[in-house]
Amino acid sequence: MNEPSRNEADRLTDLKSKKLRVAPSLLAADFRRLEEHVAIVERAGAEVLHLDIMDGHFVPNLSFGPGVIAQLRPESKMFFDTHLMIEEPARYAEAFANAGSNLITFHIEVTDNPGEVIDEIRKHSCAVGVSINPATEVRSIEAILEKVDLVLVMSVWPGFGGQSFIADVLSKVEQLRDRMRDDQRLEIDGGIGPKTIASAARAGVDTFVAGTSIFEQPDPAAAFEKLTQFAQKAISTPI
Repeated sequence: MNEPSRNEADRLTDLKSKKLRVAPSLLAADFRRLEEHVAIVERAGAEVLHLDIMDGHFVPNLSFGPGVIAQLRPESKMFFDTHLMIEEPARYAEAFANAGSNLITFHIEVTDNPGEVIDEIRKHSCAVGVSINPATEVRSIEAILEKVDLVLVMSVWPGFGGQSFIADVLSKVEQLRDRMRDDQRLEIDGGIGPKTIASAARAGVDTFVAGTSIFEQPDPAAAFEKLTQFAQKAISTPI
């Protein structure tokens, strides 16, 4: 494969525009057919690919590293939304940026100096996201809210796919939606599917991470399109 070109793949301008986007999560794809699965959702219209990175410490699971991202980067023009569920995000920011990540999200729970993590990620020409777990309050990110490009609200406990949606987190989404700029994205991850995406959209989410509800379906492209339609209908139809 060719070496990844981050300049060619940089789609931050697209992500800054406010619209509803479903971001398929690679964690739920068939790892024997990664390139094929990525191509399927991209052809279906996906603009964002969500990449869950787990270290076995911050979360009780391991996933994949920069090498997988580097292999996929030349094969896709999607925005690579890399979610670091790891204890030392600043230490590994450069590796994931060099592999082709467009945005790197870290968890507020792993650092007492989030500003330093933000600076380290930006030093490598990546956009920055911050994530909060289901039990973490919005006030924990208030001091850095204006400094990030994306806020990710976890609607399951991070670590494993296929968990049930925690509806209580939607109150956090509602708090955040009124405080964020139009060029900032509000993302949700965990248990997003046909039965939950509408309520998340109405609460103010604009970027929906969906794994098993796309990649574990018989037709991932149709599943992606269906979720997108459900989200769009939710905000266009009066309650």
